[in-house]
Amino acid sequence: MPKARLIPLCFKAANERERGEFDAQAAVLKESYGDVAEILAPVEVGEPLPEADAIVFPQLIGAAFHDSDLLAAYGLPMIALTSRFGTVEMWDWEIVAYLREKGMNVYSPYSVELAKVVIRSIATKKAMRGGAKFLMFQDSPGEGMQAYIFKRFFWWEEECTRRLEDTFGVRLVYRSYKELNERAAAVPDSLAREVGASWHVPTDPGLAEAAFLGAVKLYIAVKEVIDEIGGVEGVGANCLNESFNSKTTPCLAWNELFERDDIIFACEGDTLTMISTFILYRSLKQPMMMTNLYPFLVGMAALAHEKIDKFPDIDDPDNHALGVHCGYYGFAPQSFCSKWVMRPKALEIVDGNAHVIDCEFPPGPVTLAKIYPDLKRFSVIEAEIERYVQYPGSDCRNGALIRWKDGHRIMEHLCSHHSLIIAGSQKPALLQIAKTFGFELVSL
Repeated sequence: MPKARLIPLCFKAANERERGEFDAQAAVLKESYGDVAEILAPVEVGEPLPEADAIVFPQLIGAAFHDSDLLAAYGLPMIALTSRFGTVEMWDWEIVAYLREKGMNVYSPYSVELAKVVIRSIATKKAMRGGAKFLMFQDSPGEGMQAYIFKRFFWWEEECTRRLEDTFGVRLVYRSYKELNERAAAVPDSLAREVGASWHVPTDPGLAEAAFLGAVKLYIAVKEVIDEIGGVEGVGANCLNESFNSKTTPCLAWNELFERDDIIFACEGDTLTMISTFILYRSLKQPMMMTNLYPFLVGMAALAHEKIDKFPDIDDPDNHALGVHCGYYGFAPQSFCSKWVMRPKALEIVDGNAHVIDCEFPPGPVTLAKIYPDLKRFSVIEAEIERYVQYPGSDCRNGALIRWKDGHRIMEHLCSHHSLIIAGSQKPALLQIAKTFGFELVSL
């Protein structure tokens, strides 16, 4: 993804000493942020700017109060990185507050990593505005398997597609899942063995070779379509609802596309999750994945769906949930996980030759996030994976036991059963991303 272009601004009122300090700090910023930003030649406040994505202040002085109208006229986000450590200087908080009062979008990162989140989020928004393409394979979404569930989802509505394209400037490209699988079926076993020979995939001994080869063939077919379209940033398929169109599942194909080609993915045709993943992963560069949330407060509606008789016996059940998707915790890239094994399928609705990934994030703090359908808000839930629980023979063979702070409030404000789980405590970073995209942060 292209780097953000940052333009350093200096003040005409600066004296000789201040200009020397400016030059020294500009060199610090190039050293600290050259991996995520292209830092251009400095410009004096009031002069025309070259094409840039944001303004960076290597130095702030009192002239900023008097030049605020000139700064506002640029109409660009601004980042204060004024300390010799590449972060905001404490003495600049008054200027930052003043500029914000004047309506400017000013970031004041207090760590280098937080500043990199800001810069990457600006670059992500730019990439999306540039017409980033997201590829989805589906034919008749909602009409297939478990239609009583799948016909309820907003992400298949034309209104949702229009909103995503109009709001973010992206392009959603749709192709036939049936035709994709026909193309995959035509791939010779010999080619699939050749392509898959270099893949280091931990595999359940009970998984047949045909299941592995079927997954490789689907990867080959998807790669061909991606190469034909060009510029694809994310991919997905209506893999469960239209599972009758496929002799496999796309989990391993998505894993290899991410690990080898840096293409993100989404399960079940969920374009809202795909766009959420793109924004958050490209900005944060932290392990994340999607799963289904089953709060204990839902009771039998969740238990019956997962084919289990009861939730784990724990204290404070109202503030707990299970994270389960396709029989296990969910599907995440291999490099993100402390455990990752390709296993035979768990769900009844997929082909007998299908596969699933049994993976885990390490127990500990996580952050749950998802864009709301209005594309104006995204939810943030600070939580913790306490441990993993197993119900052999069920649709929860290895699920995450998740604890959060206020289960009743979460039940009132959840926008989807799909949620991204991000490793670590990410709320401060998500606040910076919200500023870039103009989201209201709904903290649950």
